[in-house]
Amino acid sequence: MAHFNSLPFAAAEAAFLECCGSLRWAHRMAAHRPYPDLGALLAASDEAGYDLAPSDIAEALAAEPAPCLHHDAPRAAHLALRAAHAAYESRFGHTFVICLDAYGPSQHVDQVLAGIRVRMEHEVDEERAVTAEELRRLARSRIVELVTADLGR
Repeated sequence: MAHFNSLPFAAAEAAFLECCGSLRWAHRMAAHRPYPDLGALLAASDEAGYDLAPSDIAEALAAEPAPCLHHDAPRAAHLALRAAHAAYESRFGHTFVICLDAYGPSQHVDQVLAGIRVRMEHEVDEERAVTAEELRRLARSRIVELVTADLGR
């Protein structure tokens, strides 16, 4: 944490932007350093995530890549995932996001497809809330990776 906390502001902000694509969120996270420990950092991430305006969430979603498959996956799986993403984006106007930390790589495609199928049934406001929560979960996961990589220095 010491190295991360001592990064120049611009470097910390850029690192946070890799965790969540909202400039406002990343700026806030970088500005509130130093963080005493990972727990405090994750709590700050959640708080900043809950404070995001719809435009901030849209900005973060625009920076999110759609969950994808390994290039060796069967062609049918790629086609199914591409069609599911297109249907989701058509309905909700943004990329489908899901945090897959609880699943092994072999389960990712099934979880993504199941997630899209379930979430396509949501009303727009309900899906907006679910999407914001998934963005918060993704940010937390990426922060853990960031800090873990930082500890290895």
